[in-house]
Amino acid sequence: MKETAYLLQAALINVWWVMLAISPRFFDAFQFDGIPAVSFWAFFAPDVVLIACLSVMRAYYRTSTIEYLILGAFAYATLYCFNASVLTWSGFLSTGVMTIGLLYNVFLCFNSSLFRSSSSGLAWNSVKTFVQIVCIWMLALVVIPYVLLDAFNSEVAPIIGLRTILGCGMFFCSSLLGLTSAYFIVHDGDGTPLPLDQTNKLVVSGPYRYVRNPMAIAGIGQGIAIAIVFASVPILVYSFLGALVWHLVVRPFEERDMVKRFGDSYADYRRNVSCWIPTVRRLN
Repeated sequence: MKETAYLLQAALINVWWVMLAISPRFFDAFQFDGIPAVSFWAFFAPDVVLIACLSVMRAYYRTSTIEYLILGAFAYATLYCFNASVLTWSGFLSTGVMTIGLLYNVFLCFNSSLFRSSSSGLAWNSVKTFVQIVCIWMLALVVIPYVLLDAFNSEVAPIIGLRTILGCGMFFCSSLLGLTSAYFIVHDGDGTPLPLDQTNKLVVSGPYRYVRNPMAIAGIGQGIAIAIVFASVPILVYSFLGALVWHLVVRPFEERDMVKRFGDSYADYRRNVSCWIPTVRRLN
């Protein structure tokens, strides 16, 4: 599982530098006001050697030492970007990307301790789930899309038309799916959607009767809907990258934990219910 995650990271870093080299608009989206472009290119060698190359090495050599070296490199670069954003009040896309990369590597290094079952009751789990949804939606569906629109000089206000109506309809349906799934997680699972505070029971009711990961589908649908409303290719890429990372990196760890906790019950559920495509025959 980690092998795929580190290879994906190396590939994305290399693609990112290629796009910086060939697209002036892409390059400008990641710049800090008042900091010369040469300072940005000065990070090319450290980025490729300390993160991309070490990520490839980690994919073939199982050692935590390399993982911590990569994490340290990301931490340094993230702190640099954060400080640059504070000083220049710009470059928020660069800082955001580096922060996501840092969290990605924290997950890879410490995933075994990030899956914990909830110890709270129904009422408190409901409150925590509400707070989680508000925070995650604000970050993933408001802050990040706004930063992308601003960085690529796109229109922040949508133009009312058929595209906007379709996008809003898709956003509403996706949000309803996400909220319904969260309800069944809390009510039938005795937990919350967050892996740090996850369910104590296997949830196979509601949307989970038809598809294993309705909340992931809902989140991706919301992102695509926002991309449609604003006609934004960067937001569309962000949505699909999120789906790719979730499917190749997060999902395997989550499913390993589910097998460990629920055994044959989850194994049977996984065999009968698809990850992405709803099953026509309901799970009995």
